[in-house]
Amino acid sequence: MKTQQCITILGSTGSIGTSTLDVLSRHPGQYRIHALTASSQVELMLAQCAKFQPEVAVMVQESAGRQLADRVRAEGLPVQVRWGAAALDEVASAPQVDAVMAAIVGAAGLSPCIAAARTGKRLMLANKEALVVGGEVFMGAVREGGALLLPIDSEHSAIFQSLPEDPASWQRRVQKIILTASGGPFRTRDPRTLRDVTPEQACAHPNWVMGRKISVDSATMMNKALEVIEARYLFGMSPEQLEVVIHPQSVIHSMVQYRDHSVVAQLGTPDMRVPIAYGLSWPERIESGASALDFHALAAMTFEAMDEPEHLLRFPGLGLAWETLRGVHGSCAVLNAANEVAVDAFLNKRIRFDQIHDVNRATLDGVVSVPPVNLEDLLALDKQSRLQAEQVLKRIA
Repeated sequence: MKTQQCITILGSTGSIGTSTLDVLSRHPGQYRIHALTASSQVELMLAQCAKFQPEVAVMVQESAGRQLADRVRAEGLPVQVRWGAAALDEVASAPQVDAVMAAIVGAAGLSPCIAAARTGKRLMLANKEALVVGGEVFMGAVREGGALLLPIDSEHSAIFQSLPEDPASWQRRVQKIILTASGGPFRTRDPRTLRDVTPEQACAHPNWVMGRKISVDSATMMNKALEVIEARYLFGMSPEQLEVVIHPQSVIHSMVQYRDHSVVAQLGTPDMRVPIAYGLSWPERIESGASALDFHALAAMTFEAMDEPEHLLRFPGLGLAWETLRGVHGSCAVLNAANEVAVDAFLNKRIRFDQIHDVNRATLDGVVSVPPVNLEDLLALDKQSRLQAEQVLKRIA
């Protein structure tokens, strides 16, 4: 590793972004920040600029960018402020940048992720949608640029840590990958009552501190569906080699079962700073700030099969992962777009919690996609799918 790594954080004001900054602050002199980016949180970005002194700060929304520029100028901070999607691509692919933390939620993070991949960065991927939406187009950019792709999702980081060091041996040695799921806040709730769930209840995850969108995805288990799709592309496994098991304690973050039926698992406290620190330092390991796992105080670890009848009723969206992976290329992008629209509608109380799946299902049925071959195709398919999801909302809301 170089003496000092130059970092861009895409999505610095979100939960992954703030956790990344916390890890970086524990290693002064080892990292420097080229750019921080956000969508609209001007006050938090201003505070981050004051504390971490990036060279550039980018806001996606122009109005927020202009407001930040005025505040930065008034504070006398030596930070260049920019805005817009093109600026995201530029700070992700800047020649002085060694590593990019991709933590923008949703399909909005796809373009800068591809820009970073094409320029051969160490790409720490917390934005699962880059793979869910981008699929082979995104992986082609990784191969084209020679980027080092490191997963930051706790489950995918755990899988990466549990796999052999030589990727060429994965298919020969690995039988299947087992992703663990906490089950979210409604693991034991009567499925018949899910129609009454409020946004506040859905965002109250029992183990993890996360943003509102991903918290809802955890409550519906759509986050696990997206993670199954992500694992397919990250590790080159077939859909049949991917399994999900409910593990309420969130101590085992995921597992790899080998051909001899031995299982290698990664354990740790439910703290995203652990996979973040691993991504920043791989193949070394650095202090993350997370608490050590105390085996003496550890409660019993339990597991539940996802195919139990009540879980199938609680989490109908999970099966869409395998359906889209076996479908026409681009189906995963349709599912992701539909889910983003549906979750936003639920958070804004336009639909019920149990109708999120209805929107996803109907959108998949309503969009006939031509397999995308480039970023423009992907963005067009994403737009088409969102329009279709909005039409579905009008019918059911």
